[in-house]
Amino acid sequence: MTNRITETLQVPGAKITYDVRGPLPTTGRPPLLMIGQPMDARGFTTLAAHFPERTVVTYDPRGLGRSTRNDGRTDNDPDVQAEDLHALIAALDAGPVELFASSGGAVTGLALVAAHPEDVRTLVAHEPPLLSVLPDAEPALAAEQAVQQTYRDKGPGAGWAHFMAMSMWRGELTDEYAAQPPPDPGSFGLPADDDGSRDDPMLSGASNAVTRYAPDVDALRTASTRIVIAAGIESADTITGRASAAVAKALGQPLTIFPSNHGGFLGGEYGQTGEPEAFAARLHDVLDTR
Repeated sequence: MTNRITETLQVPGAKITYDVRGPLPTTGRPPLLMIGQPMDARGFTTLAAHFPERTVVTYDPRGLGRSTRNDGRTDNDPDVQAEDLHALIAALDAGPVELFASSGGAVTGLALVAAHPEDVRTLVAHEPPLLSVLPDAEPALAAEQAVQQTYRDKGPGAGWAHFMAMSMWRGELTDEYAAQPPPDPGSFGLPADDDGSRDDPMLSGASNAVTRYAPDVDALRTASTRIVIAAGIESADTITGRASAAVAKALGQPLTIFPSNHGGFLGGEYGQTGEPEAFAARLHDVLDTR
């Protein structure tokens, strides 16, 4: 898949940059959108290459990557991003689309389907980090706040180490977890030096609107869209795995299992490698199911 064009779309309060691999208008299958958050389009380079027969669209959410914003906000509100996607799908003029959405992008995908089900034929929502749906939501949100405090106090290396420790915790977050001190960044191969930056969208609190989002279960249950809630097999009992299972249960469906983990589709992007070939094969199977 070598033919890629980059376009921009003006929406209220932002200019969205997106990439199209393959022809528009499409013939046969609709476009396949791949979205994340706070990850931008770069994270889908490997996965998109496994769909050479499809027109694949990726984008940078507002304020991230190449997309700019002038709305005076810094948060990654799923409802706002859903309206950006609604405008993008209209601009493609080839809907309803199929949508693979991962992490915060999965939360945006759920918000989009709740508001505009006519835009999406199938949504595969992979590991939405919805702390709000967990039975231990209160300690989970407190743990997230502790990560952000570590970031504010000690910088990126310490913040990311604390975040990684939280995301790897198995089972409900307990007093035992809360009593643990933040880990040494060196134990995760991260620098302890503080470079002074405090603008990381994952650690700064910009994604709090994502983790606290309450999906409209009634709207999702009655939507015309086929919704698939998915998680990696290695994510069982982690925060994102448990959140995915909770959303699937609320929608009255089994959790669909994918290979690998939260970043299972990555092929070296951001220095992470999952099982992209197996992941893509599973995604092909799920999308081809009717």
